[in-house]
Amino acid sequence: MSEHKDKNGRAEHILPTSSNLLGLCFVLLSFIRLSKLSSETLIDEFLGIAIPLFLVSSIISYMSIRSTSQSEIYEKIADIIFLIGISFLAIISIVIVFESI
Repeated sequence: MSEHKDKNGRAEHILPTSSNLLGLCFVLLSFIRLSKLSSETLIDEFLGIAIPLFLVSSIISYMSIRSTSQSEIYEKIADIIFLIGISFLAIISIVIVFESI
């Protein structure tokens, strides 16, 4: 049992983190739309990319946890997609900081 847990260690962390960041992206998107900044910045376009990345990362990490034969492959794919989503979220944060200055 502990061997299976060690093998899927990252996927078990990616799933809740990715889902939380997915929710954060929806909150940010709602805030951007309500504050009428969507026409002035590229934030909503970057969020439109980050949202599906975190969604796919969540689904694939769940598949990694549930799978027995291809769990390592799913985990690597989920990890890469999650890192790309985090990169987009970092870009969004930088744009928000520069827009508020």
